[in-house]
Formats: sequence, C-alpha cells, structure tokens
Amino acid sequence: MRVELAESAPAAVRTMAEFRRALGRFATGVTVVTTREADGTPGGATANSFTSVSLDPMLVLVCIGTASKSLSTIRRSKFFAVNVLGAEQQSQAASFASKRADKFASISWTTAKTGAPILPDCLAWFDCRLHEIVSAGDHEIVIGAVDAFDRRDGAPLAFHDGRYARIDDVDG
Repeated sequence: MRVELAESAPAAVRTMAEFRRALGRFATGVTVVTTREADGTPGGATANSFTSVSLDPMLVLVCIGTASKSLSTIRRSKFFAVNVLGAEQQSQAASFASKRADKFASISWTTAKTGAPILPDCLAWFDCRLHEIVSAGDHEIVIGAVDAFDRRDGAPLAFHDGRYARIDDVDG
C-alpha cells in the first residue's frame, strides 16, 4: 500500500524553533530522573520523554540531553530512578529543570534497591539498573531494567506548549 505524504515546506525551510513548537502540541507527563555519584551526591533532571518499553522484562526509557550532567552520572553509576510528578509538584519540576547546583537542598528523599533518589509524593517511581543507552541526535535514549516501583493516586503534572499544566479530572 502506498501512502501519499501531505505537501509541506521542505525540511531545510523549517526551523528548529518551529519543530519544537509543533512538538509542544503533544501533552506529556513530567518526570524527574535521579541518580547518585560514587561519593553519594544526588543529582537529577526534569524529563518529559518517558515511556514503557517492555512488560517482560520490565523496561522503561527516558530521553536525556547529551550535555546533561545526570547522563554522565548514569553512565558511571549504572542506575537511575524515574519519579513521575503529581500536579502539586510543579516547583520540583522547575527546580530540577534548572542549572542549580544543589537541586536536593530542600527535598527529602529515600532510596529503593539501586540507591537512586526517590522523591517524596510522586505519583509513581521506577528504580532502574542501566540496561542500554542509544545515541539519538542531541539526546540519549536511556533504557532501564526496573528493579522496584510503586504508585499512588493523584492528578498528574503535565507539560504542554512550553508550560506546566494540571490534569485535574484524573485522580488515579
């Protein structure tokens, strides 16, 4: 079967900013990916490119920018956690999206199996061992084998058109 593509401007005419705005039309959830240095120092970054890969074995993926300090720490430590944020956690999302040196200064956290930080009050968390990293342009696709996870009810934090949004008609 042949599929005709819609006519549009050639890719060279389109800008990266236009591409980013078009991608922004897709609403996503918001996560914080956390890990720790060998000396125990916690680190983390906000990410909205997260999905399940496989149920058996349990695998998830998150996309992290190649310049991210968290990515280099994950490469070294071989573990990370994905913390799915609730609607009331916008300030944590913004903090972990920043370049602040100590993003954990005012946040208490625990660990599960790997030692990666688990943030309080998340809707879900996935504690992962590094399974594979796949290069993809200016990001790396980080695939994790899930060692432990948990969930709670609540409304999710969303990201749409370059800003955070609440999805209040979902309660878990």
